[in-house]
Amino acid sequence: MSNKSSNIGGQAVIEGIMMRAGEKYAIAVRKPDREIEVKVDTYKELPGAKKLLKVPVIRGMFAFVDSLVIGIRCLMYSASFYDDEEEPGDGGEKKPLTEEELRKKEREDSLLMTGTLILSIVMAVGIFMLLPYLAASQLEKVISSHWLLAFLESLIRVGLFLLYMFLISRMKDIQRTFMYHGAEHKCINCIENGRPLTVENVLGCSREHKRCGTSFLFFVMIVSAVFLMFIYTDDRVLRLVLRLILIPVIAGVSYEIIRLAGNSDNPLVNLLSKPGLCLQRLTTKEPDADQTEVAIAAVEAVFDWKKWQKEQGFDTAQ
Repeated sequence: MSNKSSNIGGQAVIEGIMMRAGEKYAIAVRKPDREIEVKVDTYKELPGAKKLLKVPVIRGMFAFVDSLVIGIRCLMYSASFYDDEEEPGDGGEKKPLTEEELRKKEREDSLLMTGTLILSIVMAVGIFMLLPYLAASQLEKVISSHWLLAFLESLIRVGLFLLYMFLISRMKDIQRTFMYHGAEHKCINCIENGRPLTVENVLGCSREHKRCGTSFLFFVMIVSAVFLMFIYTDDRVLRLVLRLILIPVIAGVSYEIIRLAGNSDNPLVNLLSKPGLCLQRLTTKEPDADQTEVAIAAVEAVFDWKKWQKEQGFDTAQ
């Protein structure tokens, strides 16, 4: 794998892929009629956020929230192609929504997106932060060492995370989404290895990538373990509060690690990236040609890969 980072990232959605480069992002979806629909949009950060995006750790906090917002927005957009968005007419035929109905639907979708985002964060915090803490707390009667308790809590957290990954990887519907996830990685690897972005070339690339969200989540587990080893208080309530407060900081530090991994070919960095890359064998599957076409369409909508490869000194004629 090349150590030249294209700074393009993506995410699999329902029968499609989202690719982001800078402030622009594109979502390409394979519609039920087999055509590829591509939508390009711009994500506007909060006023003053650009300065904060240059500050290490803090930029990771913003990036984490941004990825959640854009991800849910794209999931809802891709799902819309597989929902009944039209009302049946008197004769059983379908009729398009009126302008007022469309506005109402947009408001409902916005509320749904907000609710889904909040629910997702609450569930993730509850399962992967609070539940391991509560489970480890039950051992305080027999274990006095806070170091050992912190280690056991982290062990439970990693175990839950691995179990969750394994279970969702066995779901048939999710497996198809993971095939698109594999196509996303293959596209990025194809570009960063200096090869023309064709279906044949993409299929021949690796489906593992060091900047993957799966690797990011794994680093979150490890960074949280380190933090909990050194941040301790006897007050149980304060311990719980500290875990909640530290979540954005843990995400920010993990972002810096994944950012470093994506821009470095250092042997130590590569070694630290290995566990996350192994986990991607669960969250990515080998895509087919149709899914690869969707990934290529999403990339080319927001990223001039030919220009980038030329700037990096690749032989674009190969």
